[in-house]
Amino acid sequence: MRISVIMPVYNEKETVAIVIEKVLALPCDKQVIVVDDGSTDGTRDILKSLQNQRSRVQNEQCLKIIFQEKNQGKGASIRKGIEEADGQYVVFQDADLELEPEEILRLSRTAGPGVPVVYGSRFLNPVRMPLLSLLANRFLTFLTNLLYGSRITDMETCYKFCSASLVRELKLHSNGFEIEPEITCKILRKGYKIAEVPVTYRPRIKGKKISWIDGVKAVFFIFKYRVMR
Repeated sequence: MRISVIMPVYNEKETVAIVIEKVLALPCDKQVIVVDDGSTDGTRDILKSLQNQRSRVQNEQCLKIIFQEKNQGKGASIRKGIEEADGQYVVFQDADLELEPEEILRLSRTAGPGVPVVYGSRFLNPVRMPLLSLLANRFLTFLTNLLYGSRITDMETCYKFCSASLVRELKLHSNGFEIEPEITCKILRKGYKIAEVPVTYRPRIKGKKISWIDGVKAVFFIFKYRVMR
């Protein structure tokens, strides 16, 4: 299968080049789409340098870097990446090294006929996470399972591996972090089951961009997508 790896990026100068190189090194047919969401910390300069280096590599066709002039949010970056995806499957990859890109291969081995959606669950392995983040993730996943009749363990995971046709069928429109519940809730509402595989998670303490307001929004959208027609 060809996999389109969509990487939304905002102010990740310390790790973005490392993550991109790790994804490019994956031994699979892939397309890597990096969407910079108006970074202001020097990330754009790093991406432009990497883009120039890669353009000089013969037959280097799998890396595409898109620069959005204004910060629009993670959801807007993901939706832009989906527009550019040419793989049979898409997967989302953050640029902060919390997740190990090599584990994308584990998700791809689980996906296939009859299994169009695979999530990489941080909670199927022992995980250390700040208490408030742990409680928030557990609550949002519990609420999703309660309202949608699912049995997933990690609704908010970045690693959502889906068939490209299904992702486009969802008609996503969120701009911010609420893209996570939108994806999951719309998949479940369509009657698809979400398979899960364990992934390794190394949480960072500094530089997190999600706040309690995003948690409140997630609750709102979980209810919204349950009742909307």
